[in-house]
Amino acid sequence: MNLKTFTLTFSSTRPIQGTSAQLRGFFATRFTEYSLLHQHNADKLIFRYPLVQYKIIDGAPMVIGINDGAEVLKQIYDKYDEIKLGEEVYEIVEKGISVKNQEFGLSDKFHSYEFATPWLALNQENYLKYYGMKNYDETQEFMRKTLIGNLLSMSKSLDYQVPDTIKCDVRVKIRKMRLKDVNLMAFIGGFNVNFIIPDYLGIGKSVSRGFGAVRQLSSNGQRGTGCNL
Repeated sequence: MNLKTFTLTFSSTRPIQGTSAQLRGFFATRFTEYSLLHQHNADKLIFRYPLVQYKIIDGAPMVIGINDGAEVLKQIYDKYDEIKLGEEVYEIVEKGISVKNQEFGLSDKFHSYEFATPWLALNQENYLKYYGMKNYDETQEFMRKTLIGNLLSMSKSLDYQVPDTIKCDVRVKIRKMRLKDVNLMAFIGGFNVNFIIPDYLGIGKSVSRGFGAVRQLSSNGQRGTGCNL
């Protein structure tokens, strides 16, 4: 299937310092009438794959809208001249816009991806399972199943019926980090899979806050040209 994506980037008069959560906070509070920007409806959390995602990629802020989320960004992208991240206010002097129809779904060949931002693969239950495993092969199989589960969940939310078996190979390392004063185990690295994922879409937990963003690598292991940022 094809996904419609709207990618928004910013340039200011000075380097933009902040987090993807702060970027999300700016849009969520500035445009409260759009539930897709903040994943809440009448103070209730919307439990589905986020159609608007906020990233800081290589120091550059980015907002990606998918399908209905793309339509929301199209309506609001020109309705502000500055953004506030934390206590800092940045004048926006240039906005980059990219609108695409991008292929998504099962493929007849394998594609290589890297995590541009850490992957939050484990919930509390899976975290305990992961640390109870005895050897490398067991943990690798567990991470493969986790990645496949992430892709199946993402596909379901995007109304895509996966027609056959997803196969993958995961190569990741643990990175300890904190989110909202909670210690977390995230993963960095990459994977090969017979599935096409548009650049910078997220998989796993806390996708709307920028975690788990992937980008495709070319056949020689270098970054592809899916998004020129």
